Amino acid sequence: MDLDLRKLRYFVRVAEEGHFGRAAERLHIAQPVLSRQIRALEVELGCDLFERTTRSVSLTPSGLHLQRTAPSLLAASNSTVRGVHEAARGAKHLAVGFAPGLSVAPVVHAFESEHPDCAIELVRLNWFEQGEALLDGTVDVGFLRRPFEDRGLRTIAVGAETSVVFLPATHRLASQKTVLQAELDGEKILDGERRHTSSIEEKLELVAAGHGLAVLPESVGAYYHSDALARVPLADAPPHELCLAVLSSRRQPHLRAFLHTAAELLAT
Repeated sequence: MDLDLRKLRYFVRVAEEGHFGRAAERLHIAQPVLSRQIRALEVELGCDLFERTTRSVSLTPSGLHLQRTAPSLLAASNSTVRGVHEAARGAKHLAVGFAPGLSVAPVVHAFESEHPDCAIELVRLNWFEQGEALLDGTVDVGFLRRPFEDRGLRTIAVGAETSVVFLPATHRLASQKTVLQAELDGEKILDGERRHTSSIEEKLELVAAGHGLAVLPESVGAYYHSDALARVPLADAPPHELCLAVLSSRRQPHLRAFLHTAAELLAT
């Protein structure tokens, strides 16, 4: 039987928290999604890992055994996958991941002018895979937007951005210069976190069709324009922190050089 490593990571978070809701918040996924993934893991293993009550969960003997062995399994898997990626890419190669709406082009241009022997690969990351892509070796460094699971990562804050609300152009709030969160009470807010397959384009088409509103980071919203949509700043929403992220264990000279260049340019 093949063990699904993503489900195993989910299991570790639930075991640490002793609560599905808190674990889901740490993982930045919806609680029903997390519950289904853990149940699927239990079915695959053929045993219960948790004893569930209405207020908390506790580990069964099988769950306790898996909790003891899971960290070494995940560490070995991550190390193996990273090694494979690094061997395939070569010593002087960096895979740079970036969250939707964020631009790394100025950093890449500046870095390549100083380090022409290091090849750069760009990888667009969905919101739900930002931390995961660094852990499994898909990318070497990320220009990311919080929230994401950052355990095992080293992060460098480089800025922040505000949120905007996308509404149908005919909506009652569409002509306002700003919107407060209280003004959205009673409105249906489309929640992309419940559907990993949803795209920004799909969400905004639903908004244009009158199926709800969408709250997005400013840089994401700046890429999409339609006469059927209005975009209004959400004045009192907390800012989204933007940061560079790498695995804590990664210290290669060309990676350090890229981080130095990126931190200087992105923080200006």
